[in-house]
Amino acid sequence: MTTLAVAFRLLLLGLCSLVLVPLQMLALRLGWSATLHVLPLWFHRALLKIFNVRVIERGTPPGKAPTIVVSNHVSWLDIPVIGSLHPLSFIAKSEIEGWPVVGFMATLQRSVFIDRQRRKATAEVNDALAHRLVKGEVVVLFAEGTTSDGNRLLPFRSSLVGAAQTALMHDSVERVLLQPLAITYTRRHGLPVTRRDRPFIAWYGDMDLAPHLKLFIQGIPLDVVVTWGEPMPFNGSRKQATAFAEAEVRRALRAA
Repeated sequence: MTTLAVAFRLLLLGLCSLVLVPLQMLALRLGWSATLHVLPLWFHRALLKIFNVRVIERGTPPGKAPTIVVSNHVSWLDIPVIGSLHPLSFIAKSEIEGWPVVGFMATLQRSVFIDRQRRKATAEVNDALAHRLVKGEVVVLFAEGTTSDGNRLLPFRSSLVGAAQTALMHDSVERVLLQPLAITYTRRHGLPVTRRDRPFIAWYGDMDLAPHLKLFIQGIPLDVVVTWGEPMPFNGSRKQATAFAEAEVRRALRAA
């Protein structure tokens, strides 16, 4: 892709941001609940369209019931991919909140930040997530705890699934659903993705973001398959629910 083409795409994204970001800031300040959920959806769809990322959706997305979506995590691109499909928010590590631009956008998405260095962090985040679930919201948990290289699925962590138990203690909540979600980047430049293509997509380990973004731009167009699994009512066992979600995601990744 030429420098002029990249500049044009960045200009389009900037223009979208000039319109949508101030509106989202205003919606957060004034508590416009409907707008809060719709504007990020529009932004993510615009980003994917501008950078020629095609999302193929399989399965049924979350409904109106309180839901924790349990997903694998490959790249920063997972955020706009998932965010383009359904009104939702994310759980993110606390360091992201301080990142330039990215942290600001994550805040506008109403992300719940967790500090893994503090012992009490999990309990505090569970309370915050439970508050969202009580209101019937959908929250995405990247259960691996970090991004992978896209070639393997890391073990899922069960600690934050405890938010479902906290939410069920509220009188107005009859059930909380856990819904598996598998993200698979399948084609690059129209050809099947191989291990050689992973650096253009996956962002993991100690990779710097700026060089990776350059690789990403060189790697588009991209196709990504998003597979929603069957939701499962939380039964009180964090480990059992997490193991179910991990098995379903693993199965969907193999199928894709």
